[in-house]
Amino acid sequence: MSRHARDPSRLDRRQFLKLSAGAGAAGLLYSSGLQARSVSTNARIVIIGGGAGGMAMANRLSRRLDGARISLVEPREVHHYQPGWTLVASGVWRPEKTMRPNSRFVPGGVDWVRQPAAGIDAANRKVELGDGSQLDYDYLVVATGLQLNYHLIDGMSPDLVGSHGIGSVYASIEGAARTRDAIDSWIAQGSGKGIFTAAPTPVKCAGAPLKMTFTTLSRLEASGRRDAFQVEFMAPGAGLFSQPYVNDFVKQRFDDQGVTRRHHYRISAIDPQAREAEFTFVGPDSEFTSHHELREAEFSAEGERKVVTDYDFIHVVPPMSAPDFVKASDLIAQDGPFRGEWLDVDIYTLQHNRYPEVFGIGDVIGAPINKTAASVKAQAPVVEANLIAQIQGQALPLRHNGYTSCPMITGIGKAMLVEFGYEDNFAFLPSFPFIDPRDESWAAWVMKDRMLQPAYYAVLEGQA
Repeated sequence: MSRHARDPSRLDRRQFLKLSAGAGAAGLLYSSGLQARSVSTNARIVIIGGGAGGMAMANRLSRRLDGARISLVEPREVHHYQPGWTLVASGVWRPEKTMRPNSRFVPGGVDWVRQPAAGIDAANRKVELGDGSQLDYDYLVVATGLQLNYHLIDGMSPDLVGSHGIGSVYASIEGAARTRDAIDSWIAQGSGKGIFTAAPTPVKCAGAPLKMTFTTLSRLEASGRRDAFQVEFMAPGAGLFSQPYVNDFVKQRFDDQGVTRRHHYRISAIDPQAREAEFTFVGPDSEFTSHHELREAEFSAEGERKVVTDYDFIHVVPPMSAPDFVKASDLIAQDGPFRGEWLDVDIYTLQHNRYPEVFGIGDVIGAPINKTAASVKAQAPVVEANLIAQIQGQALPLRHNGYTSCPMITGIGKAMLVEFGYEDNFAFLPSFPFIDPRDESWAAWVMKDRMLQPAYYAVLEGQA
């Protein structure tokens, strides 16, 4: 039997539950860590963003720093568990399961500034707020998350999600629920073409476009009419996933499940009323293949080849970047692969490359991987230790190894727990001795469905 065809329940329920109980389910997911001593300082610290990274840093720094004045800039009252949005869009979870009040996580003694950040004056160490006022800082933690650039797809808006056969798990929790409804309607139609896309930029949870394809395939197969549905995946590059083994696995699995893969196609426009999408071919001409179901459009002014195709359902993944106010600041990368789009940090120390009093965490940073909640779990102790060392005028003690994790759902009820880092061409960094990251298993599905959310909240509280 080939590795790709292994039994996904090879680790049976009894064995998994025994191992989990023996180690302690929480212990498997939470890092214990030693309690570090507190440090006295009157430093003014501003944290921009109350997502996973920002909230984790607010809790960690409020415990470690005695006398610091910490401000958390976050306008939202509700915290969203975004790793659960794919489960909502797949019909497995209800939307309310992903929401908690932010008041549950903001630590006492931290000034919660309930408005958005609008600008950063790095030279003068000031953060501009939405009402025009400013916060001065001695140290800044940028944890803004990223920006969804739907506007870069002509004709597309997040308001369209759920109508005209359009889905997008990234849009919002409401958008995830409407994506589920759009998939429901397509399946109820009994036949038709579904197109799944990916973005040409780094995205948060890079596995989500693949997960949405796999869970939809599960639902199509369960309908008993799989052969009546055409499924295509339009990838903007040659690959589907950054980790090489998983990339090959997904390509082969798509082929096995009858998914038509088209590479080097980037979605550039959508016509909701006509249910047509335009794609720009961004590969070498030698790799362009004319397909009878793709209608070739005119060349762009830049000489790009464009094609148009119809759809009954389409899952749109927008380009992503740092938020505009970060991009407009001196903190944005000025050269290299992240130039003009992402926060300029040392990918190991997470300290800004030009402003040593600034640190970054989470989706906003310019790094080759790392846009997952699991990455935040690995980054938070590094930012904590290194920022405190910077306050004390000491050498930065910790380095981030790029650890990231993707519970790659390969169907409803099975997944691969993919953990990897920067080194050795994104080599695996498995945490669980009884789960092989190269195999599908029921255990990895249970991790995603039932066990990772409590661990996530422990990260927010600074306990993991």
